[in-house]
Amino acid sequence: MEIFKNAMENPSIPQYSVVVPFYNEQDSVLLLYERIVKVMQKQKFAFEMVFVDDGSLDQTAQILESLALQDPRIVFVKLRKNFGQTAALKAGFDHAGGEIIISLDGDLQHDPEEIPFFLKKMEEGYDIVSGWRQERKDAFWSRRIPSRIANWLICKLSGVEIHDFGTTFKAYRRDTIQEIPLYGELHRFIPALASWRGAAVAEIPINNPQRKSGKSNYGLSRTFHVLFDLMSIKYLLDFSTRPLHFFGTFGLLGTGIGGCIGLFLAIRKLCGVTIMIEHGPLLLMSMLLIIGGIQFLLFGLLGEMLSRTYYESQSKPIYSIRFVKRHGDSSRGGS
Repeated sequence: MEIFKNAMENPSIPQYSVVVPFYNEQDSVLLLYERIVKVMQKQKFAFEMVFVDDGSLDQTAQILESLALQDPRIVFVKLRKNFGQTAALKAGFDHAGGEIIISLDGDLQHDPEEIPFFLKKMEEGYDIVSGWRQERKDAFWSRRIPSRIANWLICKLSGVEIHDFGTTFKAYRRDTIQEIPLYGELHRFIPALASWRGAAVAEIPINNPQRKSGKSNYGLSRTFHVLFDLMSIKYLLDFSTRPLHFFGTFGLLGTGIGGCIGLFLAIRKLCGVTIMIEHGPLLLMSMLLIIGGIQFLLFGLLGEMLSRTYYESQSKPIYSIRFVKRHGDSSRGGS
């Protein structure tokens, strides 16, 4: 292809990195690649493409490897198994060399032709620009309704005023995305996590074309995963560095109420009342509240110790790479 010839003429350090995770997308790879190249060649700075195969079971990995051997702008990262979208994106971010990193899905439900709109918005000084699927083409009950609920909850809990947290189509400054720890399903919470660290976040509308090949890897059951992650992200945003403030509140509340009830029962006992007969359930409640409160305080103290250990220790990758293939490589290395 002509695009390979153009690639050889510009081996400079990339300003832009386009990160795409793939999972069983063999019918989309070549077309998406050609569309990305066509768009990015019009930019004034050099670019690279970081393609991550997330343990595909079809021919996706073979096609990506073949492209990587022909085009020096491609970095192909093959994961050992299907680790999920968050891990695949994290692998792509870790291997991206550009100052601006653009991520999008590999199923052609994002238009690469819209990448310049993200780059233009980034020029206004934002650290993250997120896409907003204003007119979604997904199933109404199983995708759009749960998505709207989840996006509303994330918006209210995080304080980040964007409409669509779930889309992968985003642009990041390199120093911003490298500061965000990713695991579980946290890729959808990147704007919230980044905003908590002081990043400026913006949103632009994007198209949401119908999926033309393959099948979606998302379903209604994923909504429950999002809800669980939403609870954890709320804790991470507000209390990850001060867990004692979270657990301690419940601890002091429990011991305080239990202590007051206990004091009341002690006074009644001094007045000659038989506590176990007249106030047995109240005495039991007092004991449970005091014991539960003490446990919450201990959880908070343990959380403080774990939090300090976490932030002072080296982080480990959440994925395992089989090999990384670049133009001209003839050997495979694993880790």
